[in-house]
Amino acid sequence: MATFQRHRRLRRTAWLRDLVREHRVHADDLVYPMFVEEGLADRSPITSMPGIDRFGLDAFRREIVRLSELGLKSVILFGIPLAKDELSSSAYAERGVVQEAIRAAKAENPDLIVMTDVCLCEYNPLGHCGVVHDGKIVNDPSLDLIAKTALSHAAAGADVVAPSDMMDGRVARIRETLDDAGYEDVPILSYAVKYASAFYGPFREAADSAPAFGDRKTYQMDPANAREALREAQADIAEGADMLMVKPALSYLDVTARLRETFALPIATYNVSAEYSMVKAAAANGWIDERAIVLEMMTSFKRAGADIILTYHAPDVLQWLREERG
Repeated sequence: MATFQRHRRLRRTAWLRDLVREHRVHADDLVYPMFVEEGLADRSPITSMPGIDRFGLDAFRREIVRLSELGLKSVILFGIPLAKDELSSSAYAERGVVQEAIRAAKAENPDLIVMTDVCLCEYNPLGHCGVVHDGKIVNDPSLDLIAKTALSHAAAGADVVAPSDMMDGRVARIRETLDDAGYEDVPILSYAVKYASAFYGPFREAADSAPAFGDRKTYQMDPANAREALREAQADIAEGADMLMVKPALSYLDVTARLRETFALPIATYNVSAEYSMVKAAAANGWIDERAIVLEMMTSFKRAGADIILTYHAPDVLQWLREERG
């Protein structure tokens, strides 16, 4: 008589399935991206990202309290300044919008892990991630400004700085700058593998950072390339990165898995704006079970090897995890 394995034995009840589950999503895994707008009186909805707002500083404080009570442990901050200039000076101003938001978050919850996105695109009128000279995004002149921005975030109390600009050499410059200023304990979460993706569309509205000309393909990665991701990650490790990020998440699970197999550092993945908005739109139309879809997505990120998940779904996921625990 032919024999076969009865795999269904371990799927027979919910408790058995829980017992043998290989990957779980925890509150510890989640980082919530938040947008803080200088001069905003309260909060303002982002129309292309239902449920996500820009926050004025007072509203941001109240939201930090609410999220902390919900169990959120980590945020990453993006700033929308009142003034923009060619040198992105608002990015590294001592009383800049992100710097003030760091202080506010720490005042409300000293234990909260406050990460900051380090980039120039929200702070210059041309919307590019580096300095622009004669219509070209120039690499080396951008490095000092990017490092200066990271230093200002660390000085304001940021726990982690996360450069997203994709300029070559920025991790090394940031590490050197932080160390020289006495912030050798501030880790760098590098957007090591950031693709020139169409999935960033709603973020452009959220952060007021659409390029005024051209695109970002000369510095962000070609979506067709995976081996290049390993080169980018290896370079950032050599320059002093403490953690690596893959962005976006859903279409690049294979890249996350490749990094996990190759490198021992903690790996983050960014569940980006259009990935979020597509789920919200489908749920609003009654086409999907939002909770089931989102939790399946979160599990897929963990299964691919991500230790850290940056996601706009974080508050909902925290609530659902709480309900599952009873």
